Amino acid sequence: MSRVCLLLPFTLFGFLSACSQAPDEPSAGLGIMVGEVTENSALVQVRLTRGEELVDRDLPGVEGLVAFKLEHENGNSVEMGVASASNGNDCIARISFEDLKPGTNYVCVTSIGSSSGSLREGPIARFRTLPGIEKSEPVRFVVVTGMNYAKFHGDDRIDLEQHKLENNTVLPPPYDGPDKDLGYPALDAILKQKPHFFVGTGDNVYYDTPDNPRAETVTELRQKWHEQFVQPRYRALFAEVPTYWMIDDHDYRIDDGDNSGDYDPTPEVARQMVLEQLPIVAPGDPDAKTYRTHRVSRDLQLWFPENRMYRSDNAMEDGPDKTIWGAEQKAWLKKTLQESDATFKLLVSPTPMVGPDDLRKTDNHTNHGGFRHERDEFFSWLAETGLDQKHFYIVCGDRHWQYHAIHPTGIEEFSCGALLDANSRLGRKPGDPESTDPEGLIRQEYVQDERSGGFLQIEVQPAKGEGNPRLQFSWRDEHGKELHSTVK
Repeated sequence: MSRVCLLLPFTLFGFLSACSQAPDEPSAGLGIMVGEVTENSALVQVRLTRGEELVDRDLPGVEGLVAFKLEHENGNSVEMGVASASNGNDCIARISFEDLKPGTNYVCVTSIGSSSGSLREGPIARFRTLPGIEKSEPVRFVVVTGMNYAKFHGDDRIDLEQHKLENNTVLPPPYDGPDKDLGYPALDAILKQKPHFFVGTGDNVYYDTPDNPRAETVTELRQKWHEQFVQPRYRALFAEVPTYWMIDDHDYRIDDGDNSGDYDPTPEVARQMVLEQLPIVAPGDPDAKTYRTHRVSRDLQLWFPENRMYRSDNAMEDGPDKTIWGAEQKAWLKKTLQESDATFKLLVSPTPMVGPDDLRKTDNHTNHGGFRHERDEFFSWLAETGLDQKHFYIVCGDRHWQYHAIHPTGIEEFSCGALLDANSRLGRKPGDPESTDPEGLIRQEYVQDERSGGFLQIEVQPAKGEGNPRLQFSWRDEHGKELHSTVK
């Protein structure tokens, strides 16, 4: 029998959301989302709303209850639990199911209502637990970044000249297809690939697009998540595909933001938004670490570092004391990497470590005056331990173009590129004097020559006979067309 942990309501630094307490029965306008699936656990959440369509750019919440029932796919009931959706948690009810079976298909059926006596049918989610360390099974997943709502739908508050200055490119036009109201076409393309899970590497929403006005208050920050996840293609995808989430600058504070500066959102509120809106940590555990590792199967282990909450100020002089990860996380990362016997070890980083990137930036591991010292020390450590020869690879988000780059040390990096055509751009190439690699020392096996949104699909196939397991990276465009692939 599985164990269930319920979400306990909490108030966000004394702020209350705009949840309505009207007598009408709630809807689940954002659908259902499953997160942090392991071989024996999963988080599931539902936000109760007034209706299912945006009103003045937002979707108000409604207090109530959500009953969760987890079943094996064959219909055998596993466990039930009830979680409250209250003002203090933005009307999000989240539950943690534990003691599940590895490599098993589950169905989570929900009932929603304003009280226990008025529950009615809610959204349904399907997911499969990870195979775990003992099993060698096929695994397929997708990695995305750059889900900019305002650029896709069009927003006349965006400063086009400022965008060109900051991004070295003219802003692509908003999407104008007849299916625009459904949301991003790439989400439909992902669903058709039938991945086992979805990884959002950060920039999942943009607090600072448009930047005048940008989101600052708790209500404004929450609104960004509501307008994003209410889109029908998100609801359809997350009902079938579980998720793992990371955050970067745009869904933390501002573009290239660190923890310095007296402006809103503060780092404390920004962190709380992550824990509230995304199923990353178990209910009632506000002190949980957002960096973690998951042993997916015998052949694959993933690491999800935290690149915003523990970093030094970007303006600090680069050197041994400057860090993105912080001492505790860095020690954890090295320890868990050395302990792993997985065939393939993937560090899924919100920001690049190889690049090249724009020369003007100072907020990531590739940047001059940024955090290169930490990057170089980590790459040296990989070589000293021999991990650089044991199928260790970096998968990164943040950059708005797809590429496969190889650092002079041999470390390889795979960039997923922006999810949307409307948020994509052509990137810097080795040898570009305006790049972080003006000498052309990095080798790029693949880089987009035409601007395109899309996603990175990663697939592990177990060994057959006396052969070896295979790791395949496939870049696809916004409509699912394969642009390039490589196999390890």
